[in-house]
Amino acid sequence: MNDTKKNKILPKPPFFETSVKNYIYGDAVFEYALAVDRAAQKYDIDAIFIAPYTEIRRIVEHTKRIFVFAPYMDILRPGRGIADVLPEAIKEAGATGVMLNHCERPMTMSQIKATIDRANELGLITFACADSLAETKAIAQFQPDIINPEPNELIGTTCASDMGYVRETLKLVKDLFPGILVEQAAGITTGKQIYDFIMAGNDAAGSASGILNSPDPYALLDEMMFNVRKAKDDLEKKQK
Repeated sequence: MNDTKKNKILPKPPFFETSVKNYIYGDAVFEYALAVDRAAQKYDIDAIFIAPYTEIRRIVEHTKRIFVFAPYMDILRPGRGIADVLPEAIKEAGATGVMLNHCERPMTMSQIKATIDRANELGLITFACADSLAETKAIAQFQPDIINPEPNELIGTTCASDMGYVRETLKLVKDLFPGILVEQAAGITTGKQIYDFIMAGNDAAGSASGILNSPDPYALLDEMMFNVRKAKDDLEKKQK
């Protein structure tokens, strides 16, 4: 493990994660990011916000408690490559991390490894998605900072992973590399699911489609982040 990876400041578990995909854009993204930041401060928890490239700088400049991630990056270096996403540009815009291998932007194993290595050069946090137990195990070998083992077929639905899968993926990762943070996200639509997944031992839980497709996204956002805080408090009570 190199020094840049060691020196990264990661979100403190349990934490929350959300994104906007392309459900909203422009000022609506900015307002949603501000709401996530307010809730993070209100409940004293960390949160990851995966932002569109176009909004990274504005969000970073107007928030205090959220970790702003890019949704993807390429591995090129400064120079040619007009349509590629330059890692240095992401870092310069203020992003602290990058998401990899989401089902809407899948990557090969060699691409995932190369991108994790490139992100580590710049001290960017890596958040890798995995579709199955086998893919989770394979990606864990590259030691991303965070793994999100969400089955592709559940993403964007109202059906979350069953608790058996949740516990199995968590154990798999932690047995291999205890320092990798594990998050559950696919199909989450309620605060109780957030609470249950964290109480099962996960470092984080999150939602994007579940929030933005709900009748009252801001109320559901607050409910979910409250449940991260509730889980944190209950875990601390258990440890006493």
